[in-house]
Amino acid sequence: MRRHIGVLAAGLGVACGLFFPTPIRSILDTPAKYEGSTVLISGEVEESVNVIVLKYYVVRDESGKIPVVTSGAVPRRGTRVSVRGIVRQAFAIGDESLTVLIEKP
Repeated sequence: MRRHIGVLAAGLGVACGLFFPTPIRSILDTPAKYEGSTVLISGEVEESVNVIVLKYYVVRDESGKIPVVTSGAVPRRGTRVSVRGIVRQAFAIGDESLTVLIEKP
């Protein structure tokens, strides 16, 4: 019975991340916890880049900011967005790392 409750609680935790925005700071502080997970973030677009081979924008909420890599349209700066995507650590060198969100279509 306890095992079923544990599995149910874990499932609800994952589901909450799909329906309620995850604070960006939480993702950045513990990237290993979120690596490969689908999350929802919400915030304001702070920066947009749309070059032929690279399309991304930076989303800021009250806790931090994170780059969002997309294959779709890049929203304008100042736009409020909610984005669902997969967390990936782009690189880690020494104490420096870059965690990004790969937007799901």
